[in-house]
Amino acid sequence: MSAEIFPHEHFMKRALEQATQARELDEVPVGAVIVKDQRIIAAAHNRTRQLCDPTAHAEMIAITQAAESVGDWRLEKCTMYVTLEPCTMCAGAIVNARVPTVVIGTMDPKAGAAGSVFQVLDDSRLNHRCEMISGVNQRECGRILTEFFQAKRALKKK
Repeated sequence: MSAEIFPHEHFMKRALEQATQARELDEVPVGAVIVKDQRIIAAAHNRTRQLCDPTAHAEMIAITQAAESVGDWRLEKCTMYVTLEPCTMCAGAIVNARVPTVVIGTMDPKAGAAGSVFQVLDDSRLNHRCEMISGVNQRECGRILTEFFQAKRALKKK
């Protein structure tokens, strides 16, 4: 019996579940999962407020979990799914972890480092480059962020 191959949308939905958990904690709703051999080995969401840690982005936490899971800092046979385009910190960590493929839900025109503002993931000057696939479940990934920030702005007006 052959292993079932899940489409990118399946794993992005798992990342969206993580983003929902972040929103429930009043964190910026970003989620990430890392997959190896069609199996999720890491799942995380933003926890910067909860942990009082500016590095506690979904991608950073997921990379740490995945490295522990595989027993190596190199995540060479893994795919990361993230609901929002990584920032420069996260993109640098992704490159350093040797993640070969990053699937992005929605781009971040203000701080994205996978093509929107900077191009860290595919910079030929670096020793590793990532294949990028963007726009997977884009509407849902964008909506959770838009609704979160609209609610925040509405609270400030009161």
